[in-house]
Amino acid sequence: MLEIEGKKMNIKNKKIAFEIPIGVFSVFKQTTDEFAQSLRIAAAVKWYEKGMVSQGKASEIAGLCREDFIMALGQFDISPFQYPPEEILKEAGYETELGI
Repeated sequence: MLEIEGKKMNIKNKKIAFEIPIGVFSVFKQTTDEFAQSLRIAAAVKWYEKGMVSQGKASEIAGLCREDFIMALGQFDISPFQYPPEEILKEAGYETELGI
């Protein structure tokens, strides 16, 4: 059972384990649990950035609600939109006005 912002979600999880050099924890000044959460967020952000997963799936991977995941994207300077600005403007009807 996964809990996100106090909401229990009936999602089956698979636990994975791998070894990290002990010095990494002092560099990031995080506990092992904090570091594991940071890794989940970093992986989810990167996979979202590359278009490998949707925003909803990425937020699930990160263990965050969608709003918090969007905030995390900002911390990594990643746009919450998976489309280039030109395409967004075109869909909004600005292509003729801006010559796009």
